[in-house]
Amino acid sequence: MRYQISGKQIDIGEALQTHVREELGNVIAKYAERPTDANVVFSKSASEYTCEAIVHLSTGLTAQASARSHEIYAAFDGCCEKMEKQLRRYKRRLKDHHRDRSEPVELFGASSYILAANGTETESEPDSLQPIIVAEMETKVPSLSVGEAVMQMELAGAPLLVFRKEGKETVNVVYRREDGNIGWIDP
Repeated sequence: MRYQISGKQIDIGEALQTHVREELGNVIAKYAERPTDANVVFSKSASEYTCEAIVHLSTGLTAQASARSHEIYAAFDGCCEKMEKQLRRYKRRLKDHHRDRSEPVELFGASSYILAANGTETESEPDSLQPIIVAEMETKVPSLSVGEAVMQMELAGAPLLVFRKEGKETVNVVYRREDGNIGWIDP
């Protein structure tokens, strides 16, 4: 497994990198059969350290966690505990579905845009109805079952997930509703 351990404007020592590899490696080996890579980023804001970890699994799913603490090792340990909880739930759900995905998740390309927000809400009629595009990126849309899409959305901690339902060509969306339930848009 590949590890990328970095710090945003802080120096990450060799001891911390070794600690991250050992602890995260133990957690991942316990719950994931074939992880591909892990990205761990440390940052500091005032007196608080933040640790963000993203683990890509061979099934195409991604787990991510983050934690904050006044000590850098405590921030990582909190993040590692959250990652372990997510991977444990993921493995339990796979067992509950009584099937393992033999092939990796199929991905197809799509464009992703970030649109500029208006400066003020009281602004009068805009000159043009065309939005200002701040960033344009290439993104991947996975081909998943609805249950796997919900699982991926929860693992990523995202408010919604766009996916293509297995065996279909249409794009679907699962999202977390305000009442706490999960919504599914199937055109």
